[in-house]
Amino acid sequence: MMGPRPVLVLSQNTKRESGRKVQAGNISAAKTIADIIRTCLGPRAMMKMLLDPMGGIVMTNDGNAILREIQVQHPAAKSMIEISRTQDEEVGDGTTSVIILAGEMLAVAEHFLEQKMHPTVVIGAYRKALDDMISALKKISTPVDVNSRENMLKIINSAINTKTISRWSDLACSIALDAVKTVEFEENGRKEIDIKKYAKVEKIPGGIIEDSCVLRGVMINKDVTHPRMRRTIKNPRIVLLDCSLEYKKGESQTDIEITREEDFARILQMEEEFIQQMCEQLIKAKPDLIITEKGISDLAQHFLMRANITAIRRVRKTDNNRIARACGARIVSRPDELREEDVGTGAGVFEVKKIGDEYFTFITDCKEPKACTILLRGASKEILAEVERNLHDAMQVCRNVMIDAQLVPGGGASEMAVSHYLTEKSKVMTGVEQWPYRAAAQALEVIPRTLIQNCGASTIRVLTSLRAKHTQEGSQTWGVNGETGTLADMKELGIWDPLSVKLQTYKTAVETAVLLLRIDDIVSGHKKKGDDQNKPSGAPDAAQD
Repeated sequence: MMGPRPVLVLSQNTKRESGRKVQAGNISAAKTIADIIRTCLGPRAMMKMLLDPMGGIVMTNDGNAILREIQVQHPAAKSMIEISRTQDEEVGDGTTSVIILAGEMLAVAEHFLEQKMHPTVVIGAYRKALDDMISALKKISTPVDVNSRENMLKIINSAINTKTISRWSDLACSIALDAVKTVEFEENGRKEIDIKKYAKVEKIPGGIIEDSCVLRGVMINKDVTHPRMRRTIKNPRIVLLDCSLEYKKGESQTDIEITREEDFARILQMEEEFIQQMCEQLIKAKPDLIITEKGISDLAQHFLMRANITAIRRVRKTDNNRIARACGARIVSRPDELREEDVGTGAGVFEVKKIGDEYFTFITDCKEPKACTILLRGASKEILAEVERNLHDAMQVCRNVMIDAQLVPGGGASEMAVSHYLTEKSKVMTGVEQWPYRAAAQALEVIPRTLIQNCGASTIRVLTSLRAKHTQEGSQTWGVNGETGTLADMKELGIWDPLSVKLQTYKTAVETAVLLLRIDDIVSGHKKKGDDQNKPSGAPDAAQD
């Protein structure tokens, strides 16, 4: 007699891995991702060149930009990539360090898992370590005066030094600081600094990087609609619309039957009168410049031109919002609701310039602009894209400091200080938790270690002396000089990181490590496309996908 049939719970084409194998796989995936990024940390960072599927090239050393372009298959690697994106959106800097740290946290945990220690024990120790890291960081942080320009430039400089743009660091620092100062907006005690919406970066290939600047106002890639309109206006009165200056056609398809010939002329006349009325309502407000998000018909252009009004059409909504913030206008939806206070008078000059072979509209010299455009010039598109990414990081750092004015020493100094603090603390702990706790402390040393490696200095010698240095009192600001790979006092070098960036880095890295250690089973079901049709409906597998 045959034995009992094996019970199939999972459908046949499902792959299942569980237990130690999965954890080892996850850890090695995380380590692989960390190794890709490892050479991109610090001032001596290497660049990566990536080809995207469309054939375009990206050259960058920004952790997030690299990982965005890489196509990965392993689920653990995907979640690693996700954290660098979170870091970029949350604080805008530290995308490289967060990946390296998370990878290292997992790598040191591997040893304990091999010794059959339960993952939850390791996780508990990591959680405890994270709380202590945060409190240790807060202890070594120092407040900063946000209004001192010199201090702010130093902080931004230490963020920019690790990027490609470091050659023009003075220029880049002042651009970032000016831009953030411009868009800073306070209402009833709440600070709002929205870089994404109101500090637009416009890249125009050509010229040299030194030509880049922050415009006190807005620039858009448009020309006036009618060639005979004025191209430069001093102190323009600006009206912003988001409706079209065209004859309203029926929403759905409308048919008009005409029986008499005169009716046709009457219809045309109605269209004309409608547009004329709209234009007259606008002209009443005596604007010099009308900007709309929709179209302007030829007839409306004619009426506006007769009234000596310049018009620009089909401007992006985001650009329109920026112009409104810059010159103090309000965006009006219907011409008949236009009032005097909706007219923007804050701009100093409106002009259309030709750069390269395109026309650009500048609305500049605003009195108190709350929006700005950063004009970037450079040799090629790739360079400009990289400069834009670096500037974005610099502006984010600047914003973080403005919102939370606490700094910690950079260059691996704070990591070493926290690591030393945790190691000391682990000596008084009892039980099995102290080992993973101490390992978490050692994992932090990966940042200074990588800095030393990227300089090509002797890792072991420098790290040992740095460790020794941190055992002395009052030497928490000592770290690695990223240019030479020697020990240096970060206070003297003036290299500082915002506390918020560091906190976010640690939290994200430890949380990810904890998350990946928790996984002990990966089930991947691949449902083949042809299966559904040729499987009888009563088959036991059909229900269990």
